[in-house]
Amino acid sequence: MLFKLPRPIGLACCALAAATLVSACATGKNKGDTHYVARDVSTLYNSAKYRLDSGQYKLAAQLFDEVERQHPYSPWARRAQLMSAFSYYMNRDYTEAVSGAQRFLAIHPGNKDAPYAFYLIALSYYEQIADVTRDQRITEQARDALGELIRRYPQTEYAADARLKLDLVNDHLAGKEMEIGRFYQRRGQWLAATLRFRNVIDTYQTTTHTPEALERLVESYLALGIPEEAKKAAAVLGANYPGTKWYEHSYKLIREHGAGA
Repeated sequence: MLFKLPRPIGLACCALAAATLVSACATGKNKGDTHYVARDVSTLYNSAKYRLDSGQYKLAAQLFDEVERQHPYSPWARRAQLMSAFSYYMNRDYTEAVSGAQRFLAIHPGNKDAPYAFYLIALSYYEQIADVTRDQRITEQARDALGELIRRYPQTEYAADARLKLDLVNDHLAGKEMEIGRFYQRRGQWLAATLRFRNVIDTYQTTTHTPEALERLVESYLALGIPEEAKKAAAVLGANYPGTKWYEHSYKLIREHGAGA
């Protein structure tokens, strides 16, 4: 997923691009670029930016790291930290991207580019979300990181995008709960299934899985011999999702079990 750099960094990059690139940027071998050679900060940063623009993301990240290593007290070093994290992200090396952005925040917590660093962390987790058949630890980390960004910087453009992604993350987590609940149903473990479906309704009620969760609750409550609870779930389903197949199925089940409409 390609996204624009925050304005301060983007402007800095443009200014640097206007400077004269040393010939080593275009002709030097990759190994030579990362081998330790004392270079002035602008030349080193320019080399990293050239590699980034050329799509050589891993090498760019290493060169941005070298900016910080050779010139730790330069204003360029702070800029290079975040550019390194971005380069690792573009290389899909998400662990390094998160680590770099977190280190930037630890050293420069009040920096104007802090919202972008939080955004980069959240995106790095978001890009690793696995399908609902697998462990959802990364999905939960994405949810937490997106929520932290929204909480800290609610008025930023990054928070606006984070809200959209958070909806998708919650839908994904609800889908995992539904998968487990259906698994318990197939095994006849109705109480365990009920707990999963209730969690979808209580925690992820704005997701697309809520109508099915309510219908599955009707099934589970009837199987447990609790028709009154089944009727309550069916009533909520009918009030909020009257035209869905889930309500039609629930209504049929209630009538078949003699629980009343």
